[in-house]
Amino acid sequence: MNQPPPQQPPPAVRARCAGCRTYFHAAQGVTELPCPKCQMPHVFSIDPSAARIRCPACKALVKGPSDLSKFPCPQCRVELDFLVDGEDVNELLNEVEQDEDDGGMAGETFTDYRPAKISIGPPHPDPIVETSSLSAVQPPEPTYDPKIKDDLECSKTLSCLQIETLVYACQRHLQHVPNGARAGFFIGDGAGVGKGRTVAGLIWENWHHGRRKALWISVGSDLKFDARRDLDDMGASCIEVHALNKLPYSKLDSKSVGVREGVIFSTYSSLIASSDRGRTRIQQLVQWCGPGFDGLIIFDECHKAKNLVPETGKKPTRTGEVVLDIQARLPEARVVYCSATGASEPRNMAYMVRLGLWGGGTYFRDFGEFLGALEKGGVGALELVAMDMKARGMYLCRTLSYKGAEFEIIDAPLEDRMLDVYKKATEVWVDLREKLLSAIALLPEKPNTRQLWRLYWASHQHFFRHLCMSAKVPTAVRLVKQALMEDKCVVIGLQSTGEARTEEAVSKLGYELDDFISGPRELLLKYVEEHYPLPKKPELPPDDSVKELQRKRHLAGSDVSGKSRVRKVAKCQAPSDTESDEESESASVPESSDSDYGPEGDESAASGFESSDSDFEEFQKCEICSTEEERENLLQCSQCGKYAHHSCVVPPIVDFVLEEWACHLCKGRNVEYFPSGTNIVELQKSYDTAMECKKKILERIHALDLPNNPLDDIIDQLGGHDKVAEITGRKGMLVRAPSGMGVVYQTRNSKDVTAEMVNMHEKKLFMEAKKLVAVISEAGSAGVSLQADRRVRNQKRRVHLTLELPWSADRAIQQFGRTHRSNQVSAPEYRILFTNLGGERRFASAVAKRLESLGALTQGDRRAGLSLSAYNYDSAYGKRALMILYRGIMELDPLPVVPPGCLSDRPDTIQGFIKQAKSALVSVGILSDSILGDDIDPRWVSCHINDKDIHDIGRFLNRLLGIAPETQNRLFELFVNILDLLVQNARIDGNLDTGIIDLKANVIELQGTPKTVYVDQMSGASTVLFTFILDRGVSWELANTMLNEKQKAGFGSSGDGFYKSRREWLGKRHFILAFESSAPAMYKIVRPPVGESPRDMHLAELTRKYSKVSSIEEAQKGWEREYKVSSKQCMHGPNCKLGKICSVGLRLQEVNVLGGVILPVWGNIQMALSKQARQIHKRLRIVRVETTSDNRHIVGLLVPNAAVKTVLHGLTWVIELDD
Repeated sequence: MNQPPPQQPPPAVRARCAGCRTYFHAAQGVTELPCPKCQMPHVFSIDPSAARIRCPACKALVKGPSDLSKFPCPQCRVELDFLVDGEDVNELLNEVEQDEDDGGMAGETFTDYRPAKISIGPPHPDPIVETSSLSAVQPPEPTYDPKIKDDLECSKTLSCLQIETLVYACQRHLQHVPNGARAGFFIGDGAGVGKGRTVAGLIWENWHHGRRKALWISVGSDLKFDARRDLDDMGASCIEVHALNKLPYSKLDSKSVGVREGVIFSTYSSLIASSDRGRTRIQQLVQWCGPGFDGLIIFDECHKAKNLVPETGKKPTRTGEVVLDIQARLPEARVVYCSATGASEPRNMAYMVRLGLWGGGTYFRDFGEFLGALEKGGVGALELVAMDMKARGMYLCRTLSYKGAEFEIIDAPLEDRMLDVYKKATEVWVDLREKLLSAIALLPEKPNTRQLWRLYWASHQHFFRHLCMSAKVPTAVRLVKQALMEDKCVVIGLQSTGEARTEEAVSKLGYELDDFISGPRELLLKYVEEHYPLPKKPELPPDDSVKELQRKRHLAGSDVSGKSRVRKVAKCQAPSDTESDEESESASVPESSDSDYGPEGDESAASGFESSDSDFEEFQKCEICSTEEERENLLQCSQCGKYAHHSCVVPPIVDFVLEEWACHLCKGRNVEYFPSGTNIVELQKSYDTAMECKKKILERIHALDLPNNPLDDIIDQLGGHDKVAEITGRKGMLVRAPSGMGVVYQTRNSKDVTAEMVNMHEKKLFMEAKKLVAVISEAGSAGVSLQADRRVRNQKRRVHLTLELPWSADRAIQQFGRTHRSNQVSAPEYRILFTNLGGERRFASAVAKRLESLGALTQGDRRAGLSLSAYNYDSAYGKRALMILYRGIMELDPLPVVPPGCLSDRPDTIQGFIKQAKSALVSVGILSDSILGDDIDPRWVSCHINDKDIHDIGRFLNRLLGIAPETQNRLFELFVNILDLLVQNARIDGNLDTGIIDLKANVIELQGTPKTVYVDQMSGASTVLFTFILDRGVSWELANTMLNEKQKAGFGSSGDGFYKSRREWLGKRHFILAFESSAPAMYKIVRPPVGESPRDMHLAELTRKYSKVSSIEEAQKGWEREYKVSSKQCMHGPNCKLGKICSVGLRLQEVNVLGGVILPVWGNIQMALSKQARQIHKRLRIVRVETTSDNRHIVGLLVPNAAVKTVLHGLTWVIELDD
């Protein structure tokens, strides 16, 4: 009898993990599969109404048959059986298990802040909040008694929360980290809370202890004046502040300089500076501090030192290296890190070595291990670090409440003229790219194109970002005039000033121009003029010089091949070592942007040789061997006039005579003689053709009606610099000529105001209400306070317009913090402007929501709203959405959503969009096309994409701006729709990582006495195991009340009500309460044993699995039966294999939470969790619990019941705490 052929597994889909970037395969029928390497879940098809079951072997989520019969898992071929030990395992159990895995709901994000254990000092002048997670963590007991406490109580110069920071920082400085260095402190307060005044208080406190030297390092030299003001406000006028960039490189405590004590204020730029003699600022500072220095080092705005451990393929920044170096050289220094965003990513904490979180004596041997553990632990691990640092007394993080601030998204659509300009500009860039490709292909010698294309795409990005900003100028000017009429003042925020383009145009065209410079035009012109590839320009010999040319070729010798025979050029030998050193030193570009002194009195460093003036003297000196010789016996460079012996040059010139000779410094300007057989006429024709092509491109660029530099345009339209304060990093500006005809370039400083003081002067004019409009850039406004301060004359309400929004929301938050700070009369009005192009609107909305919820990446809680995490494009979901979009456009997979402007029942519309999108992505270099002809379509275009680009969100968003507006918007909308679908699916499946979750129940009580499992010897902070009993059930009375109240409020829908399962489970049908949620077609689910489900259910899934109960008596009877049974047994019934530790569907649940410090016992926790059977139990999950009887808050790590013994095993001791 013939055996049937074995069943072939269905074809697999090849995918690349968005996390670890490993390739793997998913079989057809698998809707979700975790990456085999890093376990990141990947979605392959989305259908909320489909029946799915998770394979216990490979963890794949499989689309099951409609009849729910036995069938093999398509991924691993393990048989999936809905009958386990004779019991029917149906979808209901899967639902409840998913609810158990989610663990709870996200609650409020921030709570009002007040110091927990310090009572001295007045209240802070403005409302302050802290994340709910950090608020549940208690800091150590304060033991430090400040010497200036009496002064503080009398003067009230510091608020209670600033005094709290002072106490804990000084207390921390009395300790040493395991490697022997003095411990440091991290002030993570948000912008505007008052970190500067707190730092001044720390300096004043240390001054009273005899520590009279301090280093204050910040981002801008202007902030020195703020430092001076804060010290004066503290009553510390006797402490001098010395600007490092104004001091020479000699010893600071020498008689000539005379800085023996006080505060040295330095920028990070000055910190990495060095003189031409090789002296460095860091050596100078270490020498001034002296051995055994135990004074303060303040790293203000310390996020500037990030990227010490950069991502793969990038180099660490010098700033990060120097910050690490100075800490190593001064091990006893009292280090303070200050930044609102200093630890937004764990990688950027590498320079915070004084926190003692890694290194000898800790669980993590080095920062690499620490970083690896955090990245492996995911969101939960990051949140644990912040709470751990606070519990050990090394960190405080509070944020200024945005109560009273208003946020509005302003639509600034492109006007018809600008829309036309934008479209033509995209066409010019596409044409330029094609011309570049053609020009490169025609060059006889292929150049290195990597730099050419890198500059091309960088210019492309800057061009269109600049164009977007220019499009908003008319709306911005209108809003400014409206605010001024309402008796308000305005701050306009942007990121760039266009200074580089302006200076280039001025150097080329002169100081007097017809009109303001167009930044985009100058940028594009500069690229084409300097980087358009041209063949070498042939130099045609004179008509009577053919024989002479042949003679030179003959005399060139046999060592020059016929193929590449060119005019022989002699090289000079290298000068002496001393000369080389001086030359390279003088040629080096200083990294400091501050006005640090150069080589003191040394102006003689000049590269190259000095040309002689005595050209007609009989004897000349050989510049190589320095010996004199008769002029007629020497070679003379035809371009610079230097002399050299025939035998000194390399190679020696001994057997032929050259009419012209060029030294090695001038050889780049030499004229080549082409080998015999070269058609010089053809070369000239090729060169002329390339030049004509370049000329046409330049003419086309000049013909574009591109807008002026937006900064100059805004200032001009608002009345000029007499009316507008400019606080930026640029040195010069264009102003309208007095005659009104044309513009003139002038420096921003004047006779009365130096260049260094110009921003401070402009700020003063604004704060004194002499100018009611201020324009700020990121470079010029770092740390600047422009709020409606009670201490200044200009107390008008601030209207903060954001003209240019960075992709980084962190940097946006920093700029918003300029106008929202402590001691203000009124909170600002924020107006975020956006065009209708690409991702601008969506990103602006995300930042606004982030501000409204105060979720400025504040450490300790990532719940700045689910919407924000969903619209964080550069995330795992965003990368997956981008991959799906690319594969859909390349027609490798079907698109999961209908593209914008297309109809699902009109495939031709979808195909037309795909063709258009494919062409657009090819035009901006994301897709590469190749023609693959066949019988049906001889010009069928196949596209491919590099692996490194398929998940690159930044490249997608930047290149998108170079596509015509209509196609650009449709492409971006398609991307966002796919992203929304992925996030919605993750939320439905309970896989959306929302960070810290609240465990909700009707009754939550602490069971027994908490157990201390570890005590940190340095801080005294402990790790404590808490056990809670949760009654999660919803009684019939409560469920009925919930439904009635919703209907009375008018929010009810026809789908609201009680439902029963269509299939039985353990011989019984199960009941739920469902009512419509805020999302369309989604329903909240409430179950008798476990209460409200953390995930919403789609209407299609609800009606497929459940039927609505028409009889209220039937609903009550079933509800009460299930409520009663669930108090004693789980949903698996009395024969559950896990026994008492199983809590699936159990109304009374035991929950174990490990609170306090976690990092010291990290190894035990990781080992215990890795041994758990269920994948969800292997993940770090942070929960917040509030007891119902005494409202006690506990935040910590959720420990699965099955893992408690393993976690405790290996810890050295367990002590019961006193009641």
